Amino acid sequence: MSFWHVVGAIVWKDIRAELRTKDIFSSMFVFALLSVIVFNFAFELRVPAMKMVVPGIVWVAISFAGTLGLNRALVIEQDKGSLAGLLLAPVDRSAIYFGKLLGNLLFMFAVEIVILPLVMVFYNLSLLSADHLLVLLLGTYGFAAVGTVFAAIAVNTRAREVMLPILLFPVLLPVLIAGVKMTGALLDGEALSTLGNWLQIMAVYDIGFTVVAYLTFGYVMEE
Repeated sequence: MSFWHVVGAIVWKDIRAELRTKDIFSSMFVFALLSVIVFNFAFELRVPAMKMVVPGIVWVAISFAGTLGLNRALVIEQDKGSLAGLLLAPVDRSAIYFGKLLGNLLFMFAVEIVILPLVMVFYNLSLLSADHLLVLLLGTYGFAAVGTVFAAIAVNTRAREVMLPILLFPVLLPVLIAGVKMTGALLDGEALSTLGNWLQIMAVYDIGFTVVAYLTFGYVMEE
């Protein structure tokens, strides 16, 4: 099989498994929904303008739900023994990485498609412009690109549910800060063209960590 056929097969396997169990999506969705609802009641009477806190709420919900989804995706593979089967297959380890990355991206996008309309209803703000969606796309990709590698590291530890966020969030700070800054600026009416520095930080982050993950994922999985 070619490289991208292997990637597609892994993604399709993850999608079929999720359609049967609904384990990853349901846990991510419930976690993100509860985060949005709790923040809504926490800030509703204490903040003069909700658009001041919405960028943080959106990215906190995405990052927390995404961390839960990344952890569940590889824990299920590990518990069922299918992760060992993937490693025994005569395929490039980087193909496994990109397959898991695309699968995690699909699950995160599915949650965001449901959560964003709810955020707009709760806070009476629009987040569906092309600029907002571009920022969300770049940030989500960077999150999944880094998170897939750290989830592979954490899955073999005893405290894997605790270890993943401890390892992941310090590395994710640049993309999360850039995402919050750009989302807030866009809500304030600024054009994306005026946010070039933040956009460059996020783009370089995405490209750089994709290359690093591509080069190191095989070693991570073998260890």
